Amino acid sequence: MMRYGEAFDKIARVIDLGYPGGPKVDNLAKQGTANIELPKTRFQEDTLDFSFSGIKTAVINLHHKNPNINKADLCASFQKNVTETLMENVKKAIQKTKSQTIALAGGVASNSYIRNEFLKLEKERIKVYMPDLKLCTDNAAMIASAGYYNYIEGTKNQLNLNAVPNLKL
Repeated sequence: MMRYGEAFDKIARVIDLGYPGGPKVDNLAKQGTANIELPKTRFQEDTLDFSFSGIKTAVINLHHKNPNINKADLCASFQKNVTETLMENVKKAIQKTKSQTIALAGGVASNSYIRNEFLKLEKERIKVYMPDLKLCTDNAAMIASAGYYNYIEGTKNQLNLNAVPNLKL
């Protein structure tokens, strides 16, 4: 999901929370306040492209310059910033495509803050689908689920099937 999870992992590593970073940043953010100003990377208005590079660099620099910074506030600020960036683009994509349905998937679908923000879309009559929390933390479970539905539809592959990152499901 647009490297959202990788950004959480990197920030968690930098501030010594360990791996995997998503749940650890989410939990620590609940104890903090999003009171630290962080940059948002924006591209041209007509594109849905964005990057978390600037915010990752900003958080890393803040932590290195001030190792005693409140980590809970830093996590809350980081989490809010990247989620706002993501939600701005999701809303632009909804306007552009006229879609009335959004699916949240991947490991970051377990993040409580982003789940709540996505659910707010339902007030705008956008149907939001997201997996049960127990299916969010393990990409293998998501791949197994996709395989199950392919199997039910009669799609079968040979054992020599290779990993292809952009394989159509």
